[in-house]
Amino acid sequence: MNLLGALLVSPKLRKLRLSVRSFRCSLRAKHVILFLQQVLKLAPGDIILIWDNHKIHLAPQTQDFINDHPRIHEYRFPTCAPELNPVEFVWTQIDEHTASFAPHNIQELRDRVSAGIARTRTSQNRLLACLKSADLSWK
Repeated sequence: MNLLGALLVSPKLRKLRLSVRSFRCSLRAKHVILFLQQVLKLAPGDIILIWDNHKIHLAPQTQDFINDHPRIHEYRFPTCAPELNPVEFVWTQIDEHTASFAPHNIQELRDRVSAGIARTRTSQNRLLACLKSADLSWK
């Protein structure tokens, strides 16, 4: 089970939302594109996409998709700098929710991860903590 996620931040931090998509396979550029299509539907206006230099982000198909969608403005931070990525703190919260849990099957795992996502998604305080924990300047 692999997850892609994004914190959707409204102008002036008035509202935060979490967009997540799960896949039961190794992630490829086509999965990133499916996720970006989801984000484009959820977020009106321009999208400032801040992510790392992972190879699926740099794949020609992914870059072609971004170039074809002028609403997306891409910025990158180093691959080995998870402290800069607010979504890494979302994954930490989900990890905490699944800690000491031994699923009997994939459905139990999916249910537990989904519950962790829902717990984080429904809390503006948790989402804001993820954003503020990232060592980025937002000015």
